[in-house]
Amino acid sequence: MLITRGLAGLLLACWALSCSALEAVDDSGDAVSLPSPPQRIVSLAPHITELLYSLQLGDRIVGASAYSDYPPAARSLPRVGSHDRVDVERILALRPDLVVAWRSGNGPQTIARLRALGLTVFVLESASLTAVPDVLERLGQLTGRASIAAGEARVYRERLADLTRRYGTRQTIRVFYQVWNQPLMTLASDQYVTDAIERCGGINIFADLPGKTATVSEEAVIERQPELIVAADGDADETVFARWRALGATPAVDYDQLVLLPPDTLVRPTLRLVDGLHHLCEAIEGARQAIHESGDSST
Repeated sequence: MLITRGLAGLLLACWALSCSALEAVDDSGDAVSLPSPPQRIVSLAPHITELLYSLQLGDRIVGASAYSDYPPAARSLPRVGSHDRVDVERILALRPDLVVAWRSGNGPQTIARLRALGLTVFVLESASLTAVPDVLERLGQLTGRASIAAGEARVYRERLADLTRRYGTRQTIRVFYQVWNQPLMTLASDQYVTDAIERCGGINIFADLPGKTATVSEEAVIERQPELIVAADGDADETVFARWRALGATPAVDYDQLVLLPPDTLVRPTLRLVDGLHHLCEAIEGARQAIHESGDSST
């Protein structure tokens, strides 16, 4: 009886402390394991911070990178540098049992250095719209939040499928997505927002350019005749479109289809990405309706 009680007590203690090992494969191809759910987490990118909050782990984040500002509670987290300039000493002082890194943003040298110092690093890279729920589920597995992750991932996938089904086969609209004003920058082919535009029934007019972003000229934009110009810079206002209104010579100006999208929702690969997709689809649909009402069937 004593052995049975002792075994039961041990099992109960292990259940309460989540003693079974947690494991997930990260986006560098490494299997990362923890003996129990992490209690002290450091996030090295704003979108990772947001994903951790989505898993109800906000109270376990002891450090985050600059610009981690969503949800609002994230603004008060201790900072550990920016995504491309990590304060390693600060991270070590925080004694994390898990560091969640951004593969392309933090870079292999930073990740290797943190691992060499004995830190457990889980590397993530959301390179597509469909990667977001997958990333969330793997992060949930490693942190003991698998059930929460599964529910959030299911809702995300359902919304993504619904928006794609609703808008994806409608009349194609030519879209110029302005990332930056000076120099003039846009999104290129290797960028999930190009996929987002296509799911809304649009086409990124610079989707033929290589890489994630590209610097372009005003003349190149006008030559490709966008029917919709959008921008999503958090500091932007309507003056960002002044150059295009002054230049004219594009259907977007003719139809008054210059739209500011909510910042961050499309550029950060988090659960809010489908909110950004919804706003983008509405903007593209607005241009579609404007063209239809003008009676111009040539576009």
